[in-house]
Amino acid sequence: MSRPEVQSFFHARSSTFSHVVIDPQTGRAAIIDGVLDYDPAAGRTSHASADAIVAWVREHGLTVEWVIDTHVHADHLTAAPYLREQLGGRIGIGEHVRTVQRTFGELFNAGPEFARDGRQFDHLFSDGERYRVGNIEAFAMHTPGHTPACMTHVIGDAAFVGDTLFMPDYGTARCDFPGGDAAALYRSIQRIFTLPEATRLFMCHDYKAPGRDHYACQTTVGEERRHNVHVHEGVSEAEFVAMRRARDATLSMPELILPSVQINMRAGHKPPPESNGVSYLKIPLDVL
Repeated sequence: MSRPEVQSFFHARSSTFSHVVIDPQTGRAAIIDGVLDYDPAAGRTSHASADAIVAWVREHGLTVEWVIDTHVHADHLTAAPYLREQLGGRIGIGEHVRTVQRTFGELFNAGPEFARDGRQFDHLFSDGERYRVGNIEAFAMHTPGHTPACMTHVIGDAAFVGDTLFMPDYGTARCDFPGGDAAALYRSIQRIFTLPEATRLFMCHDYKAPGRDHYACQTTVGEERRHNVHVHEGVSEAEFVAMRRARDATLSMPELILPSVQINMRAGHKPPPESNGVSYLKIPLDVL
């Protein structure tokens, strides 16, 4: 199986890993889960984190074919439009983003001007769809549970799981956002576990499990199957769902869920400017 090179970038404020996935033979690449910097106190965006990716890609003479988000993130704003503007490529996300757009379009009362058919993205990946990064074969797997639109992207011997899995010592993603489903997450993880044991898995987040003093983003299917603290082999669906629901009930909402979803459901674009030329984000009260 082809082995892409992977360069990972860590965004400390949101504990997010972005990945540049490269076909070393052709110099063609995909960028996965890029982060747009956002100051919630000032309501201001900036590009320092994305610019680090841009500089690295240019330094290595890469051609970007894809700018992919694994799902509609609730903890950071996507930098996909900025990365496309700077480096080219097509913005892609899973086709079930339409479900997320319908759910959150209603929650934010986005109005008829907000299309709920995914047209804001350049490409909507379907389950099992095959594509390429350079000469490396890739395919998309629909792995819902954390959100209805989560996709795992398998590129050669590497899989990018978004928030579906964390490092084995930290466990799995929460399922209590609108459209989340713990049973669906369990089944999605079982699909990932059918990949070859040596498949490299790249996380979107790491929060350093107790006793670990460094951030990490790479493991393997075999390591997750044997050692994931929430869903290792032998854990039943019923046991997992009970654990996940109990754990999720103790979690507070991510700090940036309200701005993130409003931006990310629009493929990283701001809401349309109002009559004064300024774009605004909404805060629904007593809903989440």
